[in-house]
Amino acid sequence: MERRQFIQGAAGTALASVAARSGAGVLGANDRVNVALIGCGGRGRSDAGLLHQIPGVNIVAACDVYHPHAAAAQAQAGNGCQTYSDFRRLLEQKNVDAVLIATPDHWHAAIAVLACQAGKDVYVEKPLAHGIPEGRKMVEAARRYKRVVQTGTQHRSAPHIRRAAEIVHNGQIGPVHFVRVWNYLNMSPEGVGQVSDSEPPTGLDWDFYLGPAPKVPFNKNRFLVSYRWFWDYAGGMATDYGTHRFDSVHQIMGVDAPRSAVAAGGRYELKDGAETPDAMQITYEYPNFLLSYEASMLNDHGCGGRTPGKNYYLTRTPDDRPHGMAFYGTKGSLFVDRVGLEVYPEPKGESGPGAVATTGDAGGLRTERVDVAGSDATELHLKNFIDCVRTRQKPVADVEIGHRSTTVPHLGNIAFRTGHKIRWDAEREEIVGDREAVALLDRPARKPWDLI
Repeated sequence: MERRQFIQGAAGTALASVAARSGAGVLGANDRVNVALIGCGGRGRSDAGLLHQIPGVNIVAACDVYHPHAAAAQAQAGNGCQTYSDFRRLLEQKNVDAVLIATPDHWHAAIAVLACQAGKDVYVEKPLAHGIPEGRKMVEAARRYKRVVQTGTQHRSAPHIRRAAEIVHNGQIGPVHFVRVWNYLNMSPEGVGQVSDSEPPTGLDWDFYLGPAPKVPFNKNRFLVSYRWFWDYAGGMATDYGTHRFDSVHQIMGVDAPRSAVAAGGRYELKDGAETPDAMQITYEYPNFLLSYEASMLNDHGCGGRTPGKNYYLTRTPDDRPHGMAFYGTKGSLFVDRVGLEVYPEPKGESGPGAVATTGDAGGLRTERVDVAGSDATELHLKNFIDCVRTRQKPVADVEIGHRSTTVPHLGNIAFRTGHKIRWDAEREEIVGDREAVALLDRPARKPWDLI
């Protein structure tokens, strides 16, 4: 796979000069870390607020193509925080040690690569990139410029996810050959609604917002939260919600790539002009197990299997479990979500035709019942990033890990969009024998925003 030159034009030359000046220094364990926020929406400001609570961390700059968001981030950070509308100007600032990227997905790669060139460490929200080749460019930039790059898949920092991996690896639930991941929410009946194209709001540079994506008129549904339901900027439920859980499946099962993907779904019910499926199922084949991914925007029940009195992630009723993972072993089932895990044991004896039925635990159980509480690990994940900025160690969700995990939803979306079974050569990072699918791996960036 050919790689284009990372640095283009005068802007690239300036960034390379900054890198030469700032990249050689290594922060000491007690040094202050100056962080700049690029992408100042709700998630970006939330991350920045958590970073600011870490001793020795300053938020010194905020950048957004939408001025009201940059101003809100500046007000949150307080004195000493400068605002920018062009991230390239921000990257020229010598006092910035690291950047936190929380833009829409289609901008992640260009900003991260140019930040690495400028000698900045990078925390980039999930999904890592808008396409698989972009993700590889981010990995290459991190290695070439010796930068710390953390992917914002905070499950990697959660103690209960590590415990789940131990449960599988030590055989506590027996061999696992089938895994389920599900993301359910209910946006019916209106979805994001139907709106006409209009003039951009005051304070928004719409052309810069679109950046490498195709040029289209402003439509509020393509902006802010609902951008994630349009192929130009994101990948729908699979990339937005699924990436976290695909990453956890990789961690828990000890794998890093599927062999194949096949998908079905559609925009069945939500007639709102958005593009990504409102219901979707993807089947992935991994070495020695199958992964079934379910996404629904029409119902948020998800599945059952709940412990009385236990809190579950984003629940709205006493019975729903809208997001999670299940690992089905011969001795028991391991259910995991963002805020905990449970093991449901299998009864001893066999089930099925001809087997003697048993009820409850009368015949004994094949493993022990387990219930472990957890919590969202974003704060721990950001602290791990800052620790690695200071020590120069690899973070727990290093860019290579993030790239491998983000590849999973991209392959599923390509399978859905082509209607083909996708066969994946993980070593070469190539789709095998399918020109139509290969064409969806990447897209040409719109000029003049073809920065990498």
